[in-house]
Amino acid sequence: MGAPITNTDPNNQPNQDVFSATLLELAKADRDIVAVTSDSRGSGKLVTFGQTLPKQIVEIGIAEQNLVGVAAGLASAGKKAFAVSPACFLTARALEQIKNDVAYSDNPVRLIGISAGVSYGALGTTHHSLHDYAVLRAINNITIVAPADNFETREAVKLAVKHQKPLYLRFGKKPMPLLTEDEGIGFEFGKGRVVKQGPDVAIIANGETVYPALQAAEKLAKESGIRATVVSMHTIKPLDAQLVLELAEKTQAIITVEEHMVNGGLGEACASLLLQNGYNKPFKMMGIPDEYTVTGSQVEILNHYGISADGIAEVVNGVLVS
Repeated sequence: MGAPITNTDPNNQPNQDVFSATLLELAKADRDIVAVTSDSRGSGKLVTFGQTLPKQIVEIGIAEQNLVGVAAGLASAGKKAFAVSPACFLTARALEQIKNDVAYSDNPVRLIGISAGVSYGALGTTHHSLHDYAVLRAINNITIVAPADNFETREAVKLAVKHQKPLYLRFGKKPMPLLTEDEGIGFEFGKGRVVKQGPDVAIIANGETVYPALQAAEKLAKESGIRATVVSMHTIKPLDAQLVLELAEKTQAIITVEEHMVNGGLGEACASLLLQNGYNKPFKMMGIPDEYTVTGSQVEILNHYGISADGIAEVVNGVLVS
């Protein structure tokens, strides 16, 4: 495993920018790839896609239920449909269509939730997607993936084109540094990526929270001598149960970190698995609490709830000391 990258490179891009660039590259060689948008080609970084491949993009307008229905129809006709919309609206307004037209009907639609979590910052609760893991985990027959960096995003889009089942990909707006210099650490749906190894504590995170988890691990090693394993658990469903249980055996405690409400997300998925398998070591979930969310930028909101290098390190220290 290569050394973790901790310095932000100005060449690193937001994951949703990498999504659109990768999709365009693949669509040029595959006329069956179709992007369907809900007046979101700008925010989804699909303007160039539409200009380059105008016959492979469908604009629905601000009508997310129609977006999912049209994408399901295209998928049922053999097209590789990518339904792109802000995550907050895609997984709330169109939830019934996701449940029935996509998952229940087994249409391999690639649902792309952009500007996820609290990416919209000061626009507030109406534009936060802190419910999407929870509602989609409760629906049968859908894979849920939140890539952490540009490498994972590129690989996820490539796999999505080949994926023959319903799929939800979640992307944020913040430029993301690579987690590791070694891209040889493979990426596949349903298998977490260990980006740092240590015997004392396991920090399981996903999406844009993996990087601060990695920073926290390095802070802990330097200041407290605590050696942490950091996992990018990019696939929330199906969860990599084997890896979680292995970490439960090898470490003294487990911390989960996510840009989602603590109800129904990655943390509860891990907690349920661990409890049902007799886990009795310290465990802590970090996420957005069940309360009215504060207003601010993405970074300000996450810092407020301790989802930062300092906040995660403080929780780890508290769990191990207690």
